[in-house]
Amino acid sequence: MRLPHTFALSQLRTQRTQRTDRMSRFALGALATLTALALAACSKPEPPDIKFAPYAKSYQTKMSLAQVDYQYPIPPAELAKITPDYLATLDEEQIDQIYARLTAGPIPDGAFEGRILLPRGSSGKFRLSELVGGFSGTVLHLKGLVVEEIGEVLWRGKVFFRDEGVLRNRIEDLSLLKKLGLVEGEPQKMSYAGKETWLLFPAKLYCGQSLLDSRRESIIIDYFFSDEIPGYQESPDYLAGRRGLKVRDEIRMIRPGFYLGRAYLDRGFALNFTLYDKATDEKAQANFVATGKVQEDCWPGTQQRTVVAAAGKSAKP
Repeated sequence: MRLPHTFALSQLRTQRTQRTDRMSRFALGALATLTALALAACSKPEPPDIKFAPYAKSYQTKMSLAQVDYQYPIPPAELAKITPDYLATLDEEQIDQIYARLTAGPIPDGAFEGRILLPRGSSGKFRLSELVGGFSGTVLHLKGLVVEEIGEVLWRGKVFFRDEGVLRNRIEDLSLLKKLGLVEGEPQKMSYAGKETWLLFPAKLYCGQSLLDSRRESIIIDYFFSDEIPGYQESPDYLAGRRGLKVRDEIRMIRPGFYLGRAYLDRGFALNFTLYDKATDEKAQANFVATGKVQEDCWPGTQQRTVVAAAGKSAKP
């Protein structure tokens, strides 16, 4: 028979052991958390070292884009570090200065992931009513919707059909458009990254003058005559065309597989966006950083773009 004081000592030892085990588990959990945070910090991509021309709020303080291009060239090694998250930390003037220092590069082919990019310092949520103003008819049904919310729900990127000179947008959720009564029938689908994607809002693809920087061409994504493209579906494709929002996009290459874009509604600037293809980026990045050279499908202009190669030497493609 166990004596009372012996039983109490046994309970005390058991409790101490349980507390020690809990403390050990807590310590191990804390150590694992700190290790994960340390690894995350180490894996965080290094931000690019990009110089910007000085400017203030007034337009008169801003340097011409030609001078920005000449005085502040961006080395390919720094272009290789740009991410959509980095671009989102910039204000619109800085994004414009980066865009002006890019060339169009090759016209893309295949599917690209898309992201709407609202610059730092913007008013935040952009409502379509603020952008489209006097549009009438069915477009007015979109007045209460917010541009980036629509993008998050609907838009997943673009698919380029280079040989056809055509582009289509990747839409993974039609529920919003169906709710508005803007979808008839069943649009064409494709398989991308294990998911089915609808291909909507076709556009013509060509080289043309940039609405921001006319010194060199950009790749133009033009929805104005989308109703002439095979496979056009009146609802909802007309929304982007000449009887709708009159969308016109233009893009330039940051590096192979990564493009910075500008979207216009009836020639009025609306927002920035990025397009990314990981496979192309990983395959071509080393050569791009080393040489700074890419295929140019569009007119690069008369002002030669200075390229500072990885070796530290200046070259002009």
